[in-house]
Amino acid sequence: MNMNVAMSGASGFVGTHLKQVFAAQGWTVTALGRDAFRSAETLYGKVQNTDVVVNLAGAPIAARWSDAYKKELYASRIDTTRAMVSALAELEKRPRLFVSTSAVGIYPPDMPCDESSSVLAQDFLGRLAQDWEREASRASVLGVRTVIFRFGVVLGSGGGALAKMLTPFKLGLGGIIGDGTQPFSWIHMDDLAEAFLFVIRQEQCSGVYNLTAPVPVSNAVFTKTLAATLRRPAVLPVPTFALRLRFGEGADVLIKGQHVLPRRLQESGFKFRYPCIEEALKNLLAERQA
Repeated sequence: MNMNVAMSGASGFVGTHLKQVFAAQGWTVTALGRDAFRSAETLYGKVQNTDVVVNLAGAPIAARWSDAYKKELYASRIDTTRAMVSALAELEKRPRLFVSTSAVGIYPPDMPCDESSSVLAQDFLGRLAQDWEREASRASVLGVRTVIFRFGVVLGSGGGALAKMLTPFKLGLGGIIGDGTQPFSWIHMDDLAEAFLFVIRQEQCSGVYNLTAPVPVSNAVFTKTLAATLRRPAVLPVPTFALRLRFGEGADVLIKGQHVLPRRLQESGFKFRYPCIEEALKNLLAERQA
């Protein structure tokens, strides 16, 4: 099955990996960089004759959230998604699928959640994700099959959260964050890519899906597992006040966490290759050492 895929955020950590996975299928990928969004006409030209449009654009969450940066977080997600859906509306022949991203920060931190959960977070991240999904959902009104993936923390080789953690852990300076009880919902990059292929091929898939492994862990369990896999100690806790000093309100991403389950993906028949954190870290660290 030959596919023409247009992708925003194609140069990012997830986008770079997905481009390789799609290319291995023999599909053509058109990257939607910043230049593509300079005018409606340019974007329209880029998404013409596409089978699938993937929306991964968004400024990094792990940063200090000044008022100016909050505006960037919002614009890079909501404004970009709005522009993409508006471009789809102008097409005579629309793509068969629009896949947009969101985040598990849409859920509150104090309860297990799946896609049926009606209670959503009302902090900055929660409202950001809700507005983001609202814009993406406009594609379904156009008759385009739409999937929204709520990402957990993506663990992969060569970048992302895991790469930032490895140096301090290898030096024996890794440790739990706060009391370590906050939940950590994560996904192995290979399972993430397989989930994209799955929803592209399974035409019955639409709506919101949590893209997280089926076995979330606490921050303490993740920390101990990573340290054990690296054969390093992890005895120095990271106090929450230190994270507040560095990231301000942005520290909430590390301090709170969400307990999220991928119920809809599993009910659709998707099988996770790495459901447990021990298997995932062993695989990823073995890849790095190979």
